[in-house]
Amino acid sequence: MLFLVPTPIGNIGDITLRAMSALSEADTLLCEDTRVTKKLINILKERYNLTPKEHQNFIPLHSHNEKSFVEKLEPSFFEQNVVYVSDAGMPGISDPGQVLVRYCIDNGIAYDVFPGANALLTAFVASGFVETQMLFYGFLDHKGNSRESGLQGALHSGYATILYESPHRLEKLLLEIDKEAGERKIFLAKELTKKFQNYFHGTAKEILQKLSGNYKGEWVVVIEAGVLHASSAIGQNDILELDLPKKIQAKLISKITGENTKSCYQRLLTL
Repeated sequence: MLFLVPTPIGNIGDITLRAMSALSEADTLLCEDTRVTKKLINILKERYNLTPKEHQNFIPLHSHNEKSFVEKLEPSFFEQNVVYVSDAGMPGISDPGQVLVRYCIDNGIAYDVFPGANALLTAFVASGFVETQMLFYGFLDHKGNSRESGLQGALHSGYATILYESPHRLEKLLLEIDKEAGERKIFLAKELTKKFQNYFHGTAKEILQKLSGNYKGEWVVVIEAGVLHASSAIGQNDILELDLPKKIQAKLISKITGENTKSCYQRLLTL
């Protein structure tokens, strides 16, 4: 059987009893990074008296080898207790895991997914934005038209949108948001659940000033929902259902959302 087990995103105390039980009873652990998982288990042994099985097998399974690994699997592999853990947080959320679940579904293999620590939901609740609907974009592409169209989609979706960003590109993201939607309120969560956790509220420009060039850490960015034009009686999905060229669809969508027409067109090409 396969178990997808979330691990703490920072504070080791966020480990659940079910997660500890699964880790201790695992015959094989599939790990985003075996070194990280072994370190976690050693900490749990010291602090919470975790008693894992002897001779547990640790196998690396990450974004670079996930597809090839699953292609070589045999259903008999899951006759043992198999646990998949990413380095931190929920497997399958900007981490491997979904391909394993798909394999189990297609081959009639029993699996279970444990609830637990999750950066995107933690940040969404902490943002204080009152929207109950949200979109999760994960990491935007690093550059090019795909990044621009992704950002435009995040800014003009009509929903609160959550992004992950690295310290190396956080300033770039904030400058992009300031240029495209300088009035929009955003929320940044730094190092969630860790010693140096911090929250930042304001516009992109205000937050840039607060950070003063200090972008170290892991970041979650929550963008408040944009306001669609009140006069619009139709939405983007209505326009996409019309038998119109994508360039015309992009022009119409830009009229009701305020999104840049060129960026909207590039985004539609990826749908």
